[in-house]
Amino acid sequence: MLSPRLLSQRGSATIEISLLAPWLLFLFVGMFDMGIYTYTMIGVENAARVAAEYTSQNPNVASDSAGACTRALAEMAMLPNVGSQSNCNAGGGNTVVVSATALGSSPLPASVDGQPATQVQVTYTGNQLIPIPGLLMGRLNITRSLQMRVKP
Repeated sequence: MLSPRLLSQRGSATIEISLLAPWLLFLFVGMFDMGIYTYTMIGVENAARVAAEYTSQNPNVASDSAGACTRALAEMAMLPNVGSQSNCNAGGGNTVVVSATALGSSPLPASVDGQPATQVQVTYTGNQLIPIPGLLMGRLNITRSLQMRVKP
């Protein structure tokens, strides 16, 4: 036979779980979103580095945005909405925009150390995985810019 004390505490576990479950779900969703954002940021940083390495090969390709775009798209192929993209022009609904600029030749500004360099900017616009009202409602925009000295 159950004691009266056990009978009075019988539904407390259900109430505790019902109070804690939304918080645990919110914590799990936040960790999942943060993991996706971190993965995306690492992909964009790697794409900027690969594109800058390509444009720093020689002065002839220092401002080759199309070549930088090809390398950046290959590096970011694992991200959502990138696999079918063929160019990196601004506008037109592209999720990846890449621009390469040669620095150090007039009329363009000089690089940080005054030597010929290239600057590559990669911008990724992704979809939000799980929108959180009041906190995370917009699209995910990540921009990375990198400057690298051009090999003579």
